[in-house]
Amino acid sequence: MRSRIEKTGLVVLGLIAGVLISLNFSAISAISDKDSEATLPIEDLRAFSEVFGRIKSDYVEPVPDKKLITGAINGMLSGLDPHSAYLDAEDFKELQVGTQGEFGGLGIEVGMEDGLVKVVSPIEDTPAFNAGIKSGDLIIKLDDTLVKGLTLNEAVKRMRGKPGSKIVLTIIRKSEPKPMIITLTRAIIKVQSVKSKLIEPGYAFIRITQFQEHTGENLATALKDLFKQSEGKMNGLVLDLRNDPGGLLNGAVAVSAAFLPKDALVVYTEGRTDDAKMRLTATPGNYIRGHGEKAVDYLKDLPAGAKSVPMVVLVNGGSASASEIVAGALQDHKRALIMGTQTFGKGSVQTILPLSASTAIKLTTARYYTPGGRSIQAKGIVPDIMVEDPASSGQDNAFHLRESDLERHLSNGREPDEKLDSAKPAAPAKTPAKPKDTDTNKSEIVEFGAKNDYQMNQALNLLKGMHILQKK
Repeated sequence: MRSRIEKTGLVVLGLIAGVLISLNFSAISAISDKDSEATLPIEDLRAFSEVFGRIKSDYVEPVPDKKLITGAINGMLSGLDPHSAYLDAEDFKELQVGTQGEFGGLGIEVGMEDGLVKVVSPIEDTPAFNAGIKSGDLIIKLDDTLVKGLTLNEAVKRMRGKPGSKIVLTIIRKSEPKPMIITLTRAIIKVQSVKSKLIEPGYAFIRITQFQEHTGENLATALKDLFKQSEGKMNGLVLDLRNDPGGLLNGAVAVSAAFLPKDALVVYTEGRTDDAKMRLTATPGNYIRGHGEKAVDYLKDLPAGAKSVPMVVLVNGGSASASEIVAGALQDHKRALIMGTQTFGKGSVQTILPLSASTAIKLTTARYYTPGGRSIQAKGIVPDIMVEDPASSGQDNAFHLRESDLERHLSNGREPDEKLDSAKPAAPAKTPAKPKDTDTNKSEIVEFGAKNDYQMNQALNLLKGMHILQKK
């Protein structure tokens, strides 16, 4: 028996070594010559092969090789940080479809913490948002399946499904004494990336819900319409990035470029390989997808006032990734005042590295830095003016959900983790939970941009004050 296990282990070890050598193991080749670990870890690979052989010979039931290898890959990636993952054919396809702004599901941006699914942000106008699911909610059960023990990808797959089908979520919320049971109906999630309106004459409101392929173009259209409606008398603009979970990097560059001078630095990245080091500026080549003859600079005809109109950017704990890049760029260039609460702190770059035509790995390869050299990772953007929303019933205030709260989060890279807590606003006093309608299981929904939107009204008051001072 032992010789058979050893033989199996040696075969697996040989296969692994052969694959690594044939691929030239690019990760290792990128390590500096000074790194003593730039050789294959033969002893560790031998241990892996022995475990593989033991499972093949002694596990209670036969296990396919593919399942074992896939599980090992998943384990390697999920053990790094909350954002690295293996993408099988279905996951890879869903990732590509999701950036188009239309996909099936519930409409929540999620992460993993202590083996549970944690809501980063609900996406507006989706089943999850309309049911009152909030940032910081912990999903402990999907229908009759406990989340504990599932990977994030497995949990997401269970939440997605045929439009019209139902799923029951069991949720723990910090302000609730017992778990909440919410039934949702899956739908085709069509995310309207850019929403805009004139709040009142001379003052505009633009909300970006998610950064997609056409966010830059949609923003350009919105700005032209708003300036046309205001007849050129634009006194102030509120850019709302609250609960925007991020999205495509080029979308963030495009939004920043709409308000910054040409060639201004928007964001830069630092990683171990040359490909992971980028400097992205407000130039068409950095925000237009595709560089063929048909590529058009949709920002070139923006109203001149877009570059100078006084601005306030609204953010909160659900503002992540691309949202933080925009807020950081406008803050560092002193182009806008940032108002709200501290952002999520997702400042790492995930690169999609295809393994075949249908599978890939999503690997964290770099950190984002603002033009002024601040690392967003695990810290986020601290607003110039802290304004919490009393109507949110703790949606942002009670949880203070941040990247730094996630298990195995990547460090800031510039500041030790113990310093990061000092940037967090003090937790507000707890208020008694309001009675709930148990028949509907719905919570109060904060409608961003409505007349009773407290933070938006504070931004508007600030802009009006700035306008009065400018006139004087």
